[in-house]
Amino acid sequence: MNTATLGMDEAQVVPVPLAKDVKIIALVGFAHMSSHFSHLLLPLMFPIFTKEFGLSFSALGFLMSVFFAISGFGQAFSGFVVDRIGARPVLFGAILFLGLGCLWATQATGYMDLIMVAILLGFGNCSFHPVDYTILNQRVSQPRLGHAFSVHGVTGNLGWAVAPVFMIGISTATNWHTAYGCASVMYFAILVLLWIFRDSVVTQVQVKANNTSSGSMLSIMKLPTVWLCFGFFLFSTMTLSVVQNFAMTILESLYTVSVKSATMTLTAYMLCAGVGMLSGGFVAAKFPTHSDRVVAMCMALGAALVALCGTSLLDNMGAMVVLAATGFALGIGGPSRDMMIRKATPKGATGRVYGVVYSGLDVGFAIAPAFFGYFMDHAWYSATLYGSAVTLLISVFFALSVGKRVIAA
Repeated sequence: MNTATLGMDEAQVVPVPLAKDVKIIALVGFAHMSSHFSHLLLPLMFPIFTKEFGLSFSALGFLMSVFFAISGFGQAFSGFVVDRIGARPVLFGAILFLGLGCLWATQATGYMDLIMVAILLGFGNCSFHPVDYTILNQRVSQPRLGHAFSVHGVTGNLGWAVAPVFMIGISTATNWHTAYGCASVMYFAILVLLWIFRDSVVTQVQVKANNTSSGSMLSIMKLPTVWLCFGFFLFSTMTLSVVQNFAMTILESLYTVSVKSATMTLTAYMLCAGVGMLSGGFVAAKFPTHSDRVVAMCMALGAALVALCGTSLLDNMGAMVVLAATGFALGIGGPSRDMMIRKATPKGATGRVYGVVYSGLDVGFAIAPAFFGYFMDHAWYSATLYGSAVTLLISVFFALSVGKRVIAA
């Protein structure tokens, strides 16, 4: 019996060789890394675009609004496509769009070209979560799912970490057009790699069931657990957005931390989050039935640490250590978060549910900079941290509500 023939979301009952699971997890993780890499393809070049095209920061910010708007709406719908035609062709299409977006950037001569790049990259980025989780849930053996989810999260963080080195390094040595050209080559090379190992990422097409739990888009939208999971992602992502966009400025302003030290702190946050995700894989495997509680505790601890950074109780070194520790706390909850969503997903609707739920991530990334940017413009640095702590606490409510709904069902 081959694991590829098992139904979606069904527990696998036959022994699966470790090497087979590792191969699938690695391929999906590699694809996920390329998705997070795409998040920074435009922002990393903002200083160059400002000088070369005379663009304002508002115009540059609109590029990311376009990217995340398309990614968010596309993510919600791509899950339905994944369930209808399988994850593999959608994955190939996503990588192709990212490659084409970078290719277009190599010829960009003005703002409208950059808008087109944002559109192509948004279409490329939108389908990774429903694709990835459909493959992992269907192809990876049940006992190793927690570890699969942790690796998935870590590779995403690696994508964020690699992008600056790759793009800035090449653009500094040559020029920004060449940097995008190299990124395009990278994406097409990934597409070739996935094609070579295409049998490892094939999934079973789901037959539409005659019930409301796994039918049309409207029936999926009616499920309370879907919107509770969506809310969890929206509010928890807002905190991550604050850290990514404003942590360096806050550390410099509140604690007179140097730019170099603030940058190192942000890097430490990402690294600690990655280590936390790896550790969280073991936690998720040990407590699979209490994933919502694990998530709630991690988010609550993260909220307390972020709020502590907003007080005057810490010195500059303490603030940097505590902020980095926040990444570890939130990282531990990552795999359990994915297990929580898996439990809340009706049989045969993985792609659809993950697509809708993870669109909350894009919405959070889209609205947090504007909302908390107002605080930053008024130098309300402590309030920004307190506000992001509140959004994490709100996500705790959503996580526990998901758990209650699943138990009641």
